[in-house]
Amino acid sequence: MSRTASRPIDRPHHGSGAEAGPHDWPSLDGYLRRSELPLHSLAFVLPVLVVFELASYFHRSDPIAFRLLQLFFRHLGAPGRFIPALSVVVILLSWHIVRRDPWRLRLQTLWGMLLESWTLALPLLVLGISFARWNIHVPLYGRLESWRDDTILSLGAGVYEELVFRLILMTLLMMLLSDVLRFSRWPAGVLMVLISAVLFSLYHYLGNEAFQWRSFSFRTVAGVYFAGLFLTRGFGITAGCHVCYDILIVAVQAWLSR
Repeated sequence: MSRTASRPIDRPHHGSGAEAGPHDWPSLDGYLRRSELPLHSLAFVLPVLVVFELASYFHRSDPIAFRLLQLFFRHLGAPGRFIPALSVVVILLSWHIVRRDPWRLRLQTLWGMLLESWTLALPLLVLGISFARWNIHVPLYGRLESWRDDTILSLGAGVYEELVFRLILMTLLMMLLSDVLRFSRWPAGVLMVLISAVLFSLYHYLGNEAFQWRSFSFRTVAGVYFAGLFLTRGFGITAGCHVCYDILIVAVQAWLSR
């Protein structure tokens, strides 16, 4: 779905394995291409998944997207706590294998992805705070009872919501609009972004939160923002940005409630 999603990157001339040499920092163009790749996305989100699974074992804070994935796999005859996490690994690894990319990671790229995720979360934070001035519900998820549970929820929501609404849903929408309905590229892209953003916003009302047009509007705008990131920067950056935004909101709300 992103710019490098359908083509392998140039084959490197060095051996496989992670690189960390101080004189081998990738160029900006190399970073932008490699940070979109499924293998780097997997290496980037995997620590988040591990921390979420370990933390939620002691403080159960499962996002709705996680429970929906569990329900989906249970109907397929594959119940289990770790099935959603395994699905992330399998999807990204399968994507990597289909693309025939080299089995090579750049540690500098992963550090760059972390910095970029925090940076890209800031515009959404500013937008969310601006909406909050008009008494609009800011978080993209429903708040729990403590900052600890909210933080754990942020980790899972960032990854699993991006898996469901960007990686899976947007891919299916593009196939439907382009391959089945024969829409041209730009109309298909616009409809894909808008439909996924609206469904992403509506999804947040599956819990106990009452529907409000203002909170629905903010989440739709956030869905468009994440969709744009997914199309231009890939899954890993989008999930990282989502996680960082949610954590920032938890921190802001914890500070304001002191």
